[in-house]
Amino acid sequence: MLTENNQDRRLADVVAEQIERLIVDGVLKVGQALPSERRLCQKLGISRSAIREGLRVLRGRGIIETAQGRSSFVAQLSNTHDASPLMHLFSSQPRTLFDLLEVRAMLEGEAARLAALRGTDADFTLLRRRYEEMLAAQTEEEGDPREHAYLDHAFHRAVSESSHNPVLVHTLQSLTDLMLSTVFASVNNLYHRPMQKRHIDRIHARLFRAVTERQPNQAQRAARDHINSIRDNLKEIEQEEQRLVRATMRLEGWA
Repeated sequence: MLTENNQDRRLADVVAEQIERLIVDGVLKVGQALPSERRLCQKLGISRSAIREGLRVLRGRGIIETAQGRSSFVAQLSNTHDASPLMHLFSSQPRTLFDLLEVRAMLEGEAARLAALRGTDADFTLLRRRYEEMLAAQTEEEGDPREHAYLDHAFHRAVSESSHNPVLVHTLQSLTDLMLSTVFASVNNLYHRPMQKRHIDRIHARLFRAVTERQPNQAQRAARDHINSIRDNLKEIEQEEQRLVRATMRLEGWA
């Protein structure tokens, strides 16, 4: 016969498993507060003592953290200490920008295809919200390029979350800092160039329509075209800068 303590421990595993599933599925995100113990009791139909034990299990696994005087929240799941030297090496090398754009084209192309196949009406409501926020920010005459980059990234993240592939979503999320570097590079270098900006806007619109109209092949193509276009434009800017440096050196008698 199960004692009350043993029963609570088993129920605690159920609590931990269900909360982990919410995190894997992207319902609960890094830094987001968990529902209150009372709310969890109501939703799961489990005693408060079992809820507390389940949260203790998750804290032991490093899945959640509890700050003093605050509710529990989802912890930073990637090991940022171990990853930071790698992130530094990647971010310090200009060549990495183009390598990352290759990875983005592959991953985001597949995410867009799956989003068009699997996205729900709720996913598309959120995607429309991110898309409209991005457009609204871009129409402002004065704006912070970094804020535009975050909104651009939020739109692409909403596409990936609509794929309902947790591994793909978390893989892209683990690259957030590096991803933002490519988005910021495109915003900072391309958004003030009317022709490139119009092209980016058109592809964003294609991507949004293809996903929400459930056209998987078109969505995949639009996502890849978007990233490849950014890559080509940034390479052209890099070549322009190199030509300018060489011409300046010749003018100054260096060559």
